[in-house]
Amino acid sequence: MSGVQMITVAEADDDQRIDRWLRRLFPHVNQGRIEKMCRKGELRLDGGRVKANTRVAAGQVVRVPPLAESDLKPAAPRIARISEADAKMIRGCVIYKDDDVIVLNKPAGLAVQGGSGTTKHVDGLADALRFDAEEKPRLVHRLDKDTSGVLVLARNRLAAKSLTAAFRHRNTRKIYWALVAGVPTPYLGEIKAGLVKAGGHGAAGEGEKMIAVHPNEIDRTPGAKRAHTYYATLYRVAGRASWVAMEPVTGRTHQLRAHMAEIGHPIIGDGKYGGSGQENLGDGWGAQLGGVISKKLHLHARRLVFEHPTTKKDIVMTAELPDHMKESWDTFGWTEDLAADDPFEGLM
Repeated sequence: MSGVQMITVAEADDDQRIDRWLRRLFPHVNQGRIEKMCRKGELRLDGGRVKANTRVAAGQVVRVPPLAESDLKPAAPRIARISEADAKMIRGCVIYKDDDVIVLNKPAGLAVQGGSGTTKHVDGLADALRFDAEEKPRLVHRLDKDTSGVLVLARNRLAAKSLTAAFRHRNTRKIYWALVAGVPTPYLGEIKAGLVKAGGHGAAGEGEKMIAVHPNEIDRTPGAKRAHTYYATLYRVAGRASWVAMEPVTGRTHQLRAHMAEIGHPIIGDGKYGGSGQENLGDGWGAQLGGVISKKLHLHARRLVFEHPTTKKDIVMTAELPDHMKESWDTFGWTEDLAADDPFEGLM
């Protein structure tokens, strides 16, 4: 066993969760052991008790209790098992790269992180995005599996710290494009329905979804969180469907999908929030348009503005539509250059 260790948090580790900080130093200490250290008060920060998600600050001192010799072994080198085809695919998604940042146009259907039954995901393929860097790039925000578009990764710890904070504190601007059922009116508006998580039907919570809550009921609804979305109706196909731009002010799970369904205009291809396989018959409801229009989710992270972690200059990234949305746009005679870069300029 080692003795008690008093370790000062380095500048590069500022604002990191204490469990992740500890596992980086001692990779063989599992999460269950860390949780137990916290419950028993063995792991302390500046003398105080902590939870696993407590964030450390540079200069603070962490008390690490005695660890078994097996916990002190260096991490075994990770052997990436990424096929040449997958490596070529993920590298082909890169739309921007410098020493600190990589930006992808994530394909629809590719998960960002692993989960139950998910074997291929961006995080698992990130070793193929090292290029000349020593570390694999790190995720700093998320997109749903079926949502395509701009996804940012950090190429080093300091960039990850800066970018993670920017996304957490909403110091970024995101614009999404979607094809929705019906025609939202007014054409330019906002949605302020709160969101609360409803449990799924399976043992692991499969089918879990967000339920909209009237703004007046949010404070009285346990677990409900305020959510705010701007939307702009750009073009329409009679009364059947519309090209809509959306800007989330908050960043709740499934916010855009749940908000558009709440106002009666679900995103095309959204079986979770759009009435399952119900076809839109011109009444502004139903997640499918039928005919040649794809049944895949028509939601795309089109544009992202964020501050570069080193230069501090604004980076503006735009991602082309995925193939299934391009085909729908072609069907309706729309082209990507018809829309303003920022239809919400001056609103925020």
